[in-house]
Amino acid sequence: MGKLKIGWSEVDITPKDKRIRLAGQFFERISEYVETPIVATTLAIEDGAEQMIFCACDLVKIGRNLIRRVREKVAELDAAIPTDKIILSAIHSHTSHVYDYEATNYAAFAGGPKGILDSFLPREKQYVAKVSDDTENVMTAREALLFLVDSISASIVEAWQNRTSGSFATGFGRAAIGMCRRVCYSDGSAKMWGDTNTAAFTELEGGNDSGIEMLFFYGADGKLTGVAASVACPAQVVEHRTFISSDYWGKVRILLREKYGEDLKVLGLCAPAGDQCPRDLIRWVNPETPIDDPNIDRPDYIERDADPSMFDINGSWKVGKRIVNEIIDALEEVTEKKDEAILKHENLTVELPLRRVTPKEYEHAVEQMEKFAARVTDHVNFADNAAMHVHTGTIMRWKQQHIQDIVPVEVHIVRLGSVAIATNPFELFLDYGNQIRARSRARQTILVQLACDGLGYLPTEKAEKGSHYSAYVTSGKVGHAGGEMLVRKTTEEINKFFAE
Repeated sequence: MGKLKIGWSEVDITPKDKRIRLAGQFFERISEYVETPIVATTLAIEDGAEQMIFCACDLVKIGRNLIRRVREKVAELDAAIPTDKIILSAIHSHTSHVYDYEATNYAAFAGGPKGILDSFLPREKQYVAKVSDDTENVMTAREALLFLVDSISASIVEAWQNRTSGSFATGFGRAAIGMCRRVCYSDGSAKMWGDTNTAAFTELEGGNDSGIEMLFFYGADGKLTGVAASVACPAQVVEHRTFISSDYWGKVRILLREKYGEDLKVLGLCAPAGDQCPRDLIRWVNPETPIDDPNIDRPDYIERDADPSMFDINGSWKVGKRIVNEIIDALEEVTEKKDEAILKHENLTVELPLRRVTPKEYEHAVEQMEKFAARVTDHVNFADNAAMHVHTGTIMRWKQQHIQDIVPVEVHIVRLGSVAIATNPFELFLDYGNQIRARSRARQTILVQLACDGLGYLPTEKAEKGSHYSAYVTSGKVGHAGGEMLVRKTTEEINKFFAE
């Protein structure tokens, strides 16, 4: 246990002179304007012997190549920084950069799903993008990667060099933010964004977690310098729109700074929420304007008195206000600040089994792709890619599982006083997070998904049986057997830190 030093930094990752390709949907989007800036926020903590450097990014996911390049760049800029203690996470914004992306041992395998799609089609009927762009004014994926590496590295170095004596306090709140987005039907099937206004609807597949885990940080003068908050909901209210946005976390920053000053830093963290969304699928409220999403269809829409549209800017403000209200209440209840605490940090590689497909599933996928190719009369587009995604992904996995059966996963376990922090690189279904949190011996357990890689959804066994997007084998690298292993290993490592 030692005296803590705490440093903060926030850098703008919004391009100033170029538009960007927007990540996170099956269809292509080019940014039209900036709704709220996108940023990378870094918190650096050390006690003289141990360190944690946590950078939360307004991105949809963290590529393995991004974290690797950032660590290499940071080492060049300041050799004193322990790069293995750097954690990058994403808020899962769908209105941020497309960049050259690579996941562990899975980079564009067999050309990715679109590569598989094209392999079944004659040359004259290949995939055609929905939008064209002025390449002189739109950032390429390669340019975006290099820009992000430079920006994030600068934030980490600045936070490290800003370290000074400080203290922290814990907090907790509750707000209805994330809700299950998978609908179950009487035939045993399930569907992401499924229509609940049907006699076949039986239940939402999973629960939700209204808890908000919080950490507050103060300077030597006792002034609040930053807030970290973990919410079990991805930042994807405005996910279909064509502007740059930090979604609801941008609104949290704006509102907190109105009260606590413009220098306040906000570390927005996404807890396990692979099956969660900001929308109530029972009290469904339609988007204000049409969206391109083949999975969202409400043929018999009923007007509801409920939330504002959680597809639009008003919805992101509503979510932001709910979070901010809880943070303010929790801050007012702080009675103890600690300027020294036990700090432990392990960077682990956990080997999980690759989710595999059967010969029957592979043969069915090939059959469906051949039928699709036979009926194609023109170029294929984003809608075709979405419709065939499960089959192309199955074929891709079949090819991969003949040369790889293990997925190496980077997991960070941190103890800060009575608080445990644990990361994973998945869109991890809520049940797994609940299992870890319930078994943890820490007084407070902060879980963060989408960290240090982007390995897709990790669904439960129930979800795999229900199938559909987010539970298809296409949707992630690891299945429920790996999820159970991840829970056991994470819990075991947390509890080692709290054994004494």
